[in-house]
Amino acid sequence: MTLTDIRIVRVFNTYGPKMLENDGRVVSNFIVQALKGEDLTVYGEGKQTRSFCYVSDLIDGIMLFIEDKSGFTGPVNLGNNYEFTVVDFAKLVLSLTGSKSKIKFVELPKDDPIQRNPDLTLAKKALGYNPQVGIEEGLKKTIAYFEKAVRR
Repeated sequence: MTLTDIRIVRVFNTYGPKMLENDGRVVSNFIVQALKGEDLTVYGEGKQTRSFCYVSDLIDGIMLFIEDKSGFTGPVNLGNNYEFTVVDFAKLVLSLTGSKSKIKFVELPKDDPIQRNPDLTLAKKALGYNPQVGIEEGLKKTIAYFEKAVRR
């Protein structure tokens, strides 16, 4: 009988180039809406919070986990725990895209969580994981990707 080394990662709100424009996630939705000059759709008052992890930080965390020799198998949360309100995130996207789009508030779905923010305590302690890419840096790279994709 062969044993398989299994490790469990919980991935939180990853973004970056090569996302699909219509995948329904807030990052791609806001960027595409802003680039097309459409209103950015914010649910409720936009006070719910989200955190966003740039794809290279996620990959770095996965590699730390794969290469770990301590026997740690998880589960472990990987993401970024810097939180934004959705409305502040929308404003940041508008600023970085230079869009003249407005923010449109619509009814908050009943199942929309108030907060999505990973606890990275275990990832930091067990793996030395620490996300490096700031939100503006990551968004600029993601916006540059979508500028090309939206023009097609």
